[in-house]
Amino acid sequence: MELTIEKQLHPFYPFFKRLFDIVFSLAFVIIFSPVYLMIALLIKLDSRGPIFYVGKRLGKGKKHIKIYKFRTMYIDAEERLEEMLKKDPKMEEEWNVYQKLQEDPRCTTVGKFLRKTSLDEFPQFFNVLQGELSVVGPRPHYIYELEEKENSPLKKYADRVLSVKPGITGLWQISGRSHLSYEDRVELDSLYCKKQSFFYDLYVVLKTIPLVLLSRGAV
Repeated sequence: MELTIEKQLHPFYPFFKRLFDIVFSLAFVIIFSPVYLMIALLIKLDSRGPIFYVGKRLGKGKKHIKIYKFRTMYIDAEERLEEMLKKDPKMEEEWNVYQKLQEDPRCTTVGKFLRKTSLDEFPQFFNVLQGELSVVGPRPHYIYELEEKENSPLKKYADRVLSVKPGITGLWQISGRSHLSYEDRVELDSLYCKKQSFFYDLYVVLKTIPLVLLSRGAV
């Protein structure tokens, strides 16, 4: 029988983590408010549809939450994806392994830029202020990854990964997320949950900044 020893969190860690989330997110939204407005304008000029994308994800305790992103896809995105996967076996294989595509036919021109630079995730700081996300944490997983997808790696680590508030960034972000398989990403989520601490969160944030500025590791 395998014996797993979980790291005990510092009793003040949740308090300081939440304090950091609020202060960091407020400062971020205020400082980058002109960028938010510029992105919103570009999205409206580029394609039909809303400025924001609202998606359902699994939050802490398997609670269903809504997360916000700048819209990066056409409004008929799923129809485009289904059609392309039927036509291209290599693309279908890539989708099955990574659950994402390097050349995604669903993305608009502006959307491709937003994804490459991670600017599409800026609205998630409002989720942090609402208490649904943290700045650092596991990825916000899709509901179907747990409830519908057979043999999902998430099911193996669900108790650990879904016991922690999901984050805007995490180990998956600083470990070359565009080159990681779906299973690798879930394992990194689990590893973060085992190692989490205030100083570890700061380490992840500091590692994330240059990656975003250099557009590395993004889709």
